[in-house]
Amino acid sequence: MKSSFVRVAGLIVVLVMALQGIAQAHVFVDHADPKVGSENAQSPTEVKIYFTGELDPSFSSMEVLDSTGKQIDKKDCKVDAKDKTLLVVSLPALPAGTYKVVWHVMCAERHKTKGDFKFAVEPS
Repeated sequence: MKSSFVRVAGLIVVLVMALQGIAQAHVFVDHADPKVGSENAQSPTEVKIYFTGELDPSFSSMEVLDSTGKQIDKKDCKVDAKDKTLLVVSLPALPAGTYKVVWHVMCAERHKTKGDFKFAVEPS
């Protein structure tokens, strides 16, 4: 009976460690600026997305689209040199409206994640 308990306990430990490795292999959005779903009184000058782990700059990108689906960012998306968890793209002055941020990233462990969110600029 005792050896069965030891085997089951050992199997549980191995399973938990394996699941932790899988969960840590992907990166997810920690927070963004402008905030996800936010309504902003002024046009932001850039979009910053902070992720839960380091990004691979060669395979990480972001676009900001207007309500017609046209890309309106300055096409200078990059992973920050000092903070490898930060993806940044510059924006021109935006008129009032709703904008969609679409991102695709790869973490250092070579796993891909993608997503999108919206923010708005209010009329002045």
